[in-house]
Amino acid sequence: MIAGVLLGPTLFGLLAPEWQKALFPKESISVLYVCAQVGVGLYMFIVGLGFRKDHFKANAGAAAAVSISGMAAPFVVAIMITPWLMTIPGLFSDKATQFNATLFMGAAIAITAFPMLARIIHERGLTNSKLGTLSLSAGAIDDAGAWCVLAIVLASFGAGASLAITTIVGGVIFASVVLLLGPRLFAPLGRIVEREGKITPNVLGITLMAFMLSAFVADGIGLHAVFGGFLLGTVMPRGKFVEELKKQIEPFAVVILLPTFFTFSGLNTSLTMINNVELVLIALAVLAGSIIAKGGACYAAARLCGQDNRTALGIGALMNSRGLMELIIINIGLQKGVIGTGLFSMLVLMAIVTTLMASPLFEYVYGKKARETGELDALDPSAANA
Repeated sequence: MIAGVLLGPTLFGLLAPEWQKALFPKESISVLYVCAQVGVGLYMFIVGLGFRKDHFKANAGAAAAVSISGMAAPFVVAIMITPWLMTIPGLFSDKATQFNATLFMGAAIAITAFPMLARIIHERGLTNSKLGTLSLSAGAIDDAGAWCVLAIVLASFGAGASLAITTIVGGVIFASVVLLLGPRLFAPLGRIVEREGKITPNVLGITLMAFMLSAFVADGIGLHAVFGGFLLGTVMPRGKFVEELKKQIEPFAVVILLPTFFTFSGLNTSLTMINNVELVLIALAVLAGSIIAKGGACYAAARLCGQDNRTALGIGALMNSRGLMELIIINIGLQKGVIGTGLFSMLVLMAIVTTLMASPLFEYVYGKKARETGELDALDPSAANA
């Protein structure tokens, strides 16, 4: 993420503008955009492959409470600061009303870096813990809600009410079809892999075709392609199929395609636009309000749902990261003309800071000691040894 920002006008374009233009000519931007969307969608498909539906069902109530709280508090902050932000020229489009500006800010502050959250949980062996399950479930609900809000913003911004209706109703129908029919439809692929002991070219081709179709439908109804990829991943056969599929696609997706998305975002980011005291104060206010509202609300909700203090702090730390999903939502806002490049740069800065602080903050409040001493609150007896 930082490398992408540095490759853009913030540093490279400032020090060597001609070289920067030569390396990233206008003709290449559309190609980078397509690669970026494929990369982020494929990564979320991989995240979906590791999602535990049984854990989601067991923690749906608490996850919903954490998620709703983690969205409500940021929207309160958005209601408080948006009138101030709209008095600063260039932060929002001239066409933006206070209503859709407030909704957009609320969605941008409330979003959670679901892919990063999943990665931290997996790397620390917390996939089968209450903390891991609750955080993943809340993150999924949280981001789906934020995307529905974004659809309303785009509809109120001139795309028409039909866009919001299509997105929300279409999203429910799409998710229902994938979740209900997907397991049966793709079960034969799992049996083929179990029999052959590997992913055959035909199975890989069918899987990638299904991913592309799912991403296309999700994008077409107004959600982002990442949700199509993630939903499909949750219904694919488990066991040998997932193990072999990850070997085939994860290295290329994570090492080549996904960084393209960060590069693309960086090319639209110019932190040099935050060039006076007032804009610096605004950037700091947005950052502080985002951290306190999101992290504090998720912590409080987890405590009210019966989680111990350490687990609740861990959930608050994880849910407070913005990362990839923040970049997606603000890129859409910039492309659709809802926000200006100044506010875009501030929100990129917020995404970077909250992402960088998530892992060390989680280690500090939850810590290695909790895992070593068995404080995982595991959902099954084998989880403590995960």
